[in-house]
Amino acid sequence: MASSIPLTRVEPGHPLLNALRIVPGVLLLAGIGYAGKILEHSVNGYAKAHHWTFPNIEYVLWAILIGLVISNTLTIPRVFQAGIDTYEFWLKLGIVLLGARFVLADVLKLGGISLGLVVIEITLSLALMTLLGRWFKLKPKLTSLLAIGSSVCGVSAIIAAKGAIDADDEDSSFAIAAILALGALSLFTFPAIAHALHMNDVSYGLWAGLGVDNTAEATAAGALYSDAAGKVAVLAKTTRNAMIGFVVLGYAIYWAGRDQAEAVGNKAAFLWRKFPKFVLGFLFISLLVSFHAFSKGQVGSLGNLSKWAFLLTFAGVGLRTNFRAMSAQGLRPFIVGALGEVLIACLTLGLVVGANRIWGL
Repeated sequence: MASSIPLTRVEPGHPLLNALRIVPGVLLLAGIGYAGKILEHSVNGYAKAHHWTFPNIEYVLWAILIGLVISNTLTIPRVFQAGIDTYEFWLKLGIVLLGARFVLADVLKLGGISLGLVVIEITLSLALMTLLGRWFKLKPKLTSLLAIGSSVCGVSAIIAAKGAIDADDEDSSFAIAAILALGALSLFTFPAIAHALHMNDVSYGLWAGLGVDNTAEATAAGALYSDAAGKVAVLAKTTRNAMIGFVVLGYAIYWAGRDQAEAVGNKAAFLWRKFPKFVLGFLFISLLVSFHAFSKGQVGSLGNLSKWAFLLTFAGVGLRTNFRAMSAQGLRPFIVGALGEVLIACLTLGLVVGANRIWGL
């Protein structure tokens, strides 16, 4: 009698099953990103061949636009959702790999300038959004979430703060919707304003990193201007992201003092838990490059891999932005967020212009 071969049953939650679940969505991200690359070459090449006066639209914007069209005109099947949700992973991977395009001296120089500007930006943004929230009579914790999201790193900061200050799901949904909608608008307004002002790559990159909330949108806004501006935007935004633990800790202590949140025990452990670990990966890769641990070809390969990771990210930005769903969240948080973001954009632009005059960026 032939012996039977035992088969391994794949249970729900099994790592293999989880990996398979993301495949359709990741393939969708890759397809949209690659379509963006094809459109960039096709449209720009056709315009050049026929001597059209046509703006040079890069793959970044094409990928986002394709995603926006799909998410706002079609119902995306659930089978794609798990893979689409990985866009933040590709963003963090892209930032880590982008460290290969910075030597430590550049990180220390631009990072030092960014840190000084970030501290000013965070302080003024928190005060401004808190004041606007009170004027419009928003709920106090919703105001706190909008302030944290607009001053540090958008949706990630709101999610990190939600549990720390014991905010309601409704408040976090309102705040996230407002930040996402305004982040999408910044992709079109920031580059246009910068071109009108004839900003150089470093100045614009700093402005995008300081003024755009979500890391994905800040990265995209920088890349839409130029490759060099994209690098600086990522560095400035990474500096800003590194402050998330301190800001969330401050709010956690504030609300705990009013018996409306759980008291913070070990503050050092809290900071480490909230600290974005990909920042360390970025610095580590930059350190290795600075000490010539990679050959010139390997550095180029790591830089190209970061571009492919960002390609998936930009497709995800478009697919995750649904204006109909955002409009259902209500107007007041959006109005407060919009007013605050306009004022913060003007504030950070002024900071960058001042820094350019002092340090000659």
